[in-house]
Amino acid sequence: MKTQPTHTVPKSGATENIETRIIEAAKQEFIEKGFEQTSMSDIAAVVGINRPTLHYYFRTKDKMFQAVFASIVSHFLPHIDAIFSKQEPFEKKLGEVIDIYFGIFSSNPLLPKFIIGEIHRDVNHLIDTFYSLNFDQYLSHIGELLKQEIDKNHLEKVPMQFLFMTFYSQITFPFLSRNLSQKLFFDDDPEEYARFLPQWKQHIIAQILLLLNPREGLPL
Repeated sequence: MKTQPTHTVPKSGATENIETRIIEAAKQEFIEKGFEQTSMSDIAAVVGINRPTLHYYFRTKDKMFQAVFASIVSHFLPHIDAIFSKQEPFEKKLGEVIDIYFGIFSSNPLLPKFIIGEIHRDVNHLIDTFYSLNFDQYLSHIGELLKQEIDKNHLEKVPMQFLFMTFYSQITFPFLSRNLSQKLFFDDDPEEYARFLPQWKQHIIAQILLLLNPREGLPL
């Protein structure tokens, strides 16, 4: 007769550690496999716990996705808001924001693919998760700060969708195309590719400045 696995409620001191491990394991599984292809059993196995223990922390996969999404977005969105709130030249702030994204994507190179995959899989689910976590307040504030920057520097009234698409296409594509670009242009040398990224950062800054100030294209 098979013995059913038992579920033991963890002691309070261990709760945070186990929950952190679950979120980290779920993040890696979601990023590598996508939401649909990841099962609760997969995540439990990676953490080394049984399903009842996993459900003690996260009753559904959707709740787990919210926690994972929160852990990802909280690594950059609040920091971006803080950067744009500082009294610094716009070019410097833009460079600091790019550094945040490059750091996150360099540590999690499959993250851009995961985000785009979720946009294609179920964009409403992604947006609903974003709003359920109240991250929209950061976007609204950042949008206001950008408008103030444009007004203050007498820049072109560029539609926000142009800024969004220009910035994020140039931020994400080097990581989405890394295997191909590294092989074609850098002799498949990761170190050469890493040295290229600061140059690409300057290219992104120049493109955004040109978009906002086409007559000058100068630092702001």
